[in-house]
Amino acid sequence: MNGVLIIDKPSGKTSYDVVRDVKKLLGTKKVGHAGTLDPLATGVLIICVNEATKLAQFFSNDDKDYRATMLLGIRTDTLDIEGKVIERCEPRLQAGEIKDAVESFAGRIEQRAPKYSAVKFKGKPLYKWTRSGVDIEPPMREVELYRINVEEVKLPYVTFTVSCSKGTYIRSLCADIGNRLKCGACLSGLRRTRSGCFSEKDAISLESLAEGEKAEILKKKLIPIADGLPGICNIVVDQDMADRIRKGHQPDQGILADKNIHLPESGALVKLVTKDSTLIAVAKTLFSPEKVSLLSDKEQIVKILRVFN
Repeated sequence: MNGVLIIDKPSGKTSYDVVRDVKKLLGTKKVGHAGTLDPLATGVLIICVNEATKLAQFFSNDDKDYRATMLLGIRTDTLDIEGKVIERCEPRLQAGEIKDAVESFAGRIEQRAPKYSAVKFKGKPLYKWTRSGVDIEPPMREVELYRINVEEVKLPYVTFTVSCSKGTYIRSLCADIGNRLKCGACLSGLRRTRSGCFSEKDAISLESLAEGEKAEILKKKLIPIADGLPGICNIVVDQDMADRIRKGHQPDQGILADKNIHLPESGALVKLVTKDSTLIAVAKTLFSPEKVSLLSDKEQIVKILRVFN
């Protein structure tokens, strides 16, 4: 049993709680998740089962969409409503200036991860350092907000949607917006509506299912490994090549012989599959499409990143 599940994580559970639930329901030990959601948050959580855990690293680069509710006038140590309040302020603002401030964050921005986060420092998550009394200032890093739109202003609450790059912290975004408005703010509600190619319409809510039907529905909804990275170019290989790849062979230009395949740009991901759609490996292209046609059949054209059994 190998594949990917899209779970609608409920509020109050950690991402690992969901992993544990899936392990128990499917009776398997090898289960992981991609793209951690805080206990406060709900929505799309990608769960990988058995061999599909090898796909997790490729999901980490996915863009994501969120719907967030921000509470103005409150600053907390965790940057969300569940933290300790460290400052209060009455937000005396107009809807228009709030909208302008929020939407001004669109584009590439510098952001600092929350001190209570899973970002690692010297191999240990920041939240563990913080809880042990060690104050570490997370470094600034660049993220991109492709779109950010205010949906509702109902003071002191503001609801907005955002489409963003990997590594974006919505808690930090709310705190930065609050600083710009000079009243402070924290995150009070968050839902991930999309992660890469998967959206909330694909997600399974375990809480909405009867206890006796959960395991069977999960098995039916399991996405095959070969379909876990939709939109990525497939290169079909024969069984002999598949066996060689599994033994460590790096494919050369010869795998494209007599095939009408247009490789993506250099550095892009491709899937090597057999005729029956069995995923053999995920690889990265080493040359642009223009250069590939000039190479000899023995020139390595992709670098294998992960191999699947």
